Amino acid sequence: MGIECFVGIDIGSTCAKTVVMDGEGRILNRLLRPTGWSSVETASSIQAQLETLGIEPDRSMVVSTGYGRAAVPFAAKNITEITCHARGACRIFGTEDLTVIDIGGQDTKLISVEHGQVTDFVMNDKCSAGTGRFLEVMANTLSVTPQQLSDMAREGGGVSISSMCTVFAESEVIGLIGRGEKRENIAFAVIDSIVKKVASQAGRLKMDQKVCLTGGLCEFDYLRQRLGQALHCDVCSAADGRYAGAAGAALCARDSFLKTL
Repeated sequence: MGIECFVGIDIGSTCAKTVVMDGEGRILNRLLRPTGWSSVETASSIQAQLETLGIEPDRSMVVSTGYGRAAVPFAAKNITEITCHARGACRIFGTEDLTVIDIGGQDTKLISVEHGQVTDFVMNDKCSAGTGRFLEVMANTLSVTPQQLSDMAREGGGVSISSMCTVFAESEVIGLIGRGEKRENIAFAVIDSIVKKVASQAGRLKMDQKVCLTGGLCEFDYLRQRLGQALHCDVCSAADGRYAGAAGAALCARDSFLKTL
């Protein structure tokens, strides 16, 4: 039985993204769900979702990536996040020369790509500072959503958070709340902290190419604008930015299949 479609599954620490492509590399379906406590259960749920769409593993080429990539038993292979995010970003943003900033749930990756190949990358996988989890914790402390916090930060200023540790930074935020600081100013400090962390990582890479923001925060316009100011460049994004890893995995699946022909 022939292969009908190519599936990329990116199981991150907080969200799982799935992209289904046809033989021409066009995206047919996008699926998004929380990862939950078990990547194995998440993979099983994704398989069930795919089957409701008429997509069965034995008639598809599946590649997995991300934090839980080894937990997808029906994947033909699993590939590192760096490779998949770079490949997917090149397709989404229409260029093979770019720097990818991927702010994920538990890590932030910066990837330099030249002629479609990864040439360098930096990644903070030891601390949640500057990640989606950091933003989520701070938003919960302020009783708002992460998107609301980012939007609120536009109206703030004049406050900073000195600690890069999520636990200590949360204590600082609680202290600011206790002394009656405006939420907008605290929100500004949170976004400022994330931007400084990412800019610090970026200092280790060449930043003379197109710069693209992917990951779950890619549609947070104020965060993207602040990153651009800190990096002295335009930082672009796209609606499919959060699916970059899954799209890259689907493209890798297609490449693997074409090599067998």
